[in-house]
Amino acid sequence: QVHLMESGGGSVQAGGSLRLSCTASEYTSSSNCMGWFRQAPGKEREAVAALYTSIGSPYYADSVKGRFTISQGNAKNTVYLQMNSLKPEDTAMYYCAAKGLRGGWFLPHEYNYWGQGTQVTVSS
Repeated sequence: QVHLMESGGGSVQAGGSLRLSCTASEYTSSSNCMGWFRQAPGKEREAVAALYTSIGSPYYADSVKGRFTISQGNAKNTVYLQMNSLKPEDTAMYYCAAKGLRGGWFLPHEYNYWGQGTQVTVSS
């Protein structure tokens, strides 16, 4: 069982930046891909970004391309999400998730492990 722990959420004004961190309790083949999802009240959970840590390939939702960057820490069990030029519509609970190599990075049901979430609030 892989446990994920997020940190770094908070409140910021539009145009500001935040960096989220996610650390997995262990690195295994079933946590090769680490992703970030978000869910705003009354909306479905949506994919934000993901990184296949064994090969370093990042993927982004169109809504965050050019503003968010997903990266890997020195250890393969840690990923970061640098969020710049934040907008009020980025306000949501952000979740870290992990899965193996198979399946689409943007599909929540493909992920085996989830963190508890960290709140991001962007005010106008």
